[in-house]
Amino acid sequence: MRHTAARRIRIATSGAAVLGLALTATACGGGDSSGGGKKALSGQSVTVAGVWTGVEQENFKKVLAGFTEKTGAKVTFVSTGDNVSTVIGSKIEGGNAPDVVMVPQVGVLQQFAEKDWLVPLSKEIATDAGVNFAPVWKEYGTVDDTYYGLYFKASHKSTVWYNPEAFAQAGVEPAKSYDAMLKAGRTLSDSGVPAFSVAGEAGWPLTDWFENVYLSQAGPENYDKLAAHKIPWTDPTVVKALTTLGELFGDKDLVAGGGAGALRTDFPESVEQVFGPDPKAGMVYEGDFVGGLVKDQLKKKVGEDAKFFPFPAVDGGKPPVVSGGDAAVVLKAGKHQKAAMELVKYLASAEAAGIWAKAGGFISPNMSVHMGNYQDETTRATAQSLVDAGDSVRFDMSDQAPAAFGGTQGAGEWKLLQDFLRDPSDPEATARKLEAAAAKAYRK
Repeated sequence: MRHTAARRIRIATSGAAVLGLALTATACGGGDSSGGGKKALSGQSVTVAGVWTGVEQENFKKVLAGFTEKTGAKVTFVSTGDNVSTVIGSKIEGGNAPDVVMVPQVGVLQQFAEKDWLVPLSKEIATDAGVNFAPVWKEYGTVDDTYYGLYFKASHKSTVWYNPEAFAQAGVEPAKSYDAMLKAGRTLSDSGVPAFSVAGEAGWPLTDWFENVYLSQAGPENYDKLAAHKIPWTDPTVVKALTTLGELFGDKDLVAGGGAGALRTDFPESVEQVFGPDPKAGMVYEGDFVGGLVKDQLKKKVGEDAKFFPFPAVDGGKPPVVSGGDAAVVLKAGKHQKAAMELVKYLASAEAAGIWAKAGGFISPNMSVHMGNYQDETTRATAQSLVDAGDSVRFDMSDQAPAAFGGTQGAGEWKLLQDFLRDPSDPEATARKLEAAAAKAYRK
């Protein structure tokens, strides 16, 4: 995310940000709802800003080209790079604000709303969202009872990816419980392959590990409270989750290279350690986007060379479904609000989501998207699982927190969980440090 975690992944899976890439698809021939052969927004333009670069940007451009073909509006995409909030703030101050921003973090969406930067989405969009999305997605796009953000792209961050050949050689199967997963991991280790490659170099994958354990073990009500800092990080549920996670982090048979090695492993490397030519681990936990790396960079077949199982239930809880996502918002400072609102309405449709689904590297929370649009069985399975989870989906907790706590390299939760990976012997001390950092960040 995310990074947000979803946002952070893009750093690993795409090239440098390219500013000002324009989609130049123009209206040509044919009529539409506007009648007279002229498309409804012909001659108008929309500027969209988002974090996407590389393949993701190219695929989103296909979606925007679909909007151009449908309406006649010219669309320009501008990549913000990773720091969306700072870049958009600067553009607003400079008088060149985009019309639509694809916001990759609940906390940033809330920040934009609190700064009075956003236009409430139209009643039509709200109606479409009510039909096409589980209510939880509308809730995550709402601030103080006002609907601002339409979630277009999502990630399923409760998937454990494994090397089928390593599993077959060790005689283990995908696990149904956390304890069974650790047991299978130790069997893998006995066969000569460490259980997990853990990406600890950045910190954000560690927050995802914690969130899945916590959601399953402590339950969604406590998850929501902790995400909003309505209970402290010293709460017994947090200490228990850290203790559970520490059982894995502290076992060198379970973590390739031990904690020290994991702290030198970035996200792409963690995937390569499992699915590369010389596997150094049997499993890697992260979201559905692991499949994109396996396919695009390692040139392996997802569903054959790389498979996944759902993150298993912890201590008898329900299997967790943690997600991230990108929400389309309309800026007050934008100069083309009518066309911008029409674009967001388009993004709420199954048609728009279907374009990217067919291109790959994408899943949608839109329940109306036909599963046949997804390229392969594995992507269909993750997309179906996300949709089936309905209101039990929980958004990435670190993406809901202030960036100073949940989204900053070398600080806050990222750093403290890295420290915990290095030495998980004192969960209570880690909980106290997390609470001190959270209390400071949430006060601002």
